[in-house]
Amino acid sequence: MSRLGIIDTHAHLDDHKFDADRHALLEALRNEMVAVVSMGTTEESSRFNIALAEQYEFVYAGVGWHPEDLQGITDGGWLTRLGELAQHPKVVCIGEIGLDYYWEENEPKEIQLRRLREQVDLAMQLHLPVSIHDREAHGDALEFIRQTPGLRGVFHCFSGSLEMAKELWKRGIYTGFGGSSTYKRNKKVREVLEACPAELLLLETDCPYLTPEPYRGRRNHPAMTEWICKNAALVRGVDWQELAAQSTRNARTLFDKVKS
Repeated sequence: MSRLGIIDTHAHLDDHKFDADRHALLEALRNEMVAVVSMGTTEESSRFNIALAEQYEFVYAGVGWHPEDLQGITDGGWLTRLGELAQHPKVVCIGEIGLDYYWEENEPKEIQLRRLREQVDLAMQLHLPVSIHDREAHGDALEFIRQTPGLRGVFHCFSGSLEMAKELWKRGIYTGFGGSSTYKRNKKVREVLEACPAELLLLETDCPYLTPEPYRGRRNHPAMTEWICKNAALVRGVDWQELAAQSTRNARTLFDKVKS
């Protein structure tokens, strides 16, 4: 039985910051979390997360190539291999994929858009949702969604405007809220959080990054969804346990391979 009743819909349990105590942490999380979805950013990290999901019943995996890591694609067989990984019974989505125009060293926009299209087409062929990263690419990301009817997915760690969010909600796209939604300076994110339809809201940590208040400066981990949820409940004026239950129902609806 989970103490928190929450699914962390976006984590990076393969990150090196967990190397020293990863398995001790996961053993402790068995009684804390309903489930954790650990996202791949490369083929190697996707395989790592699948291995964790095989070892821990409450861990699930996303597989994909993150826009910051696309230079690691060095041969034409990458998408075939990704498709093979995606058919694992504990892979619940293609992710983390998307667009990142923040870092100059990332691949050019046209390559990012092509890789995103290839991975999204794969997800739709396999009837899987996607977890989308969007950093400083809001216009192109929204236009991509407009051009992809029928796509199921979530914009994780949402950072766009309320107007953008409303366009996503019209299309049934979920919005993920993490530690950044607890930062008081992030008024735009909190505005979106307050307005988000209850049935399209997901909670996440993006751990080990973006640690929520009041623990900024420490390593983030999945159980910190408790503080993200409590902050979201305050912003929305609801009971936090009710919000936890709602977000968990939403996560199971989107990531429908997560066991009840």
